[in-house]
Amino acid sequence: KTRRDKMNVGLTEADRKELAQGLSEILAATYQLLIKTHVYHWNVVGPLFHTIHVLTEEQYNELFEATDIIAERIRALGHHAPAGKGKEQTVTLNASGRSALEMVEDLISDHEEAVRKMREVGTAADEKGDLVIADMLTARLTFHEKALWMLRATIAD
Repeated sequence: KTRRDKMNVGLTEADRKELAQGLSEILAATYQLLIKTHVYHWNVVGPLFHTIHVLTEEQYNELFEATDIIAERIRALGHHAPAGKGKEQTVTLNASGRSALEMVEDLISDHEEAVRKMREVGTAADEKGDLVIADMLTARLTFHEKALWMLRATIAD
């Protein structure tokens, strides 16, 4: 047995592995959203330029900080970050030629996907007694839901 197997923190090895895998997926999605948000920040044009430029800067800075928090929790569970399923991650940007509206709609879609995954992993963490993940993902959900509100309000008619 490895030292990881001997951890006695109130979570089974199987639970720690499952939660670390869920967090790894969240970490990969957070990195993708970070990169996309940053590229859109650079490339947005039009009447909403300043509003979106400032908003996306705030959001990519928050997303960057989140990657460290998520990765450190994976490590605290005794796993390496990322500990995903080994599939390659790709980010489809296609920022060139996209309107500000299309960029914001794309970010909304990614934030909504992140919220759904975080609810799934957060609920599992709560059920398994991992209060740290439940608390961390509650904070992350708060950020993403506010980001969604701000993005939607920016493009509202």
